[in-house]
Amino acid sequence: MSTLKADTIQSTGGGAATLTRQHAAKAWSNFDQRSSLSVLDSFNLSSQTDVEAGNISLTLSNNMSNANYVVTGLGHYIDSTSNALCPAIALRRGATKTTSGYQTQTADVVWSGTAGADVDEVMTSAMGDLA
Repeated sequence: MSTLKADTIQSTGGGAATLTRQHAAKAWSNFDQRSSLSVLDSFNLSSQTDVEAGNISLTLSNNMSNANYVVTGLGHYIDSTSNALCPAIALRRGATKTTSGYQTQTADVVWSGTAGADVDEVMTSAMGDLA
């Protein structure tokens, strides 16, 4: 059996190697939605747009192969002034996933019901195949 050891693997063009046809997140994001929609960290996202309270539109840097990929997410409050127990995140109602992006919706299900609510930290990931 051979052992491959490497500190860095790059594409032939010198950039980051792209995972295709493997079961790994093809895009992910972590951003502060409540103050100014600032990105804390991300992978394969070219932009994000604050559409309305609780609603973010995310654009992928590299397209997915089809719109049947899976999106998961979590939103939560960090500060101690908010009493919400379980902010929820989902694909925005009425919005469709495309190969180039998706929209999320966060709601404070305890205090706001289904109304959109901005939360301190929103984390999403997209699983599927890149184009």
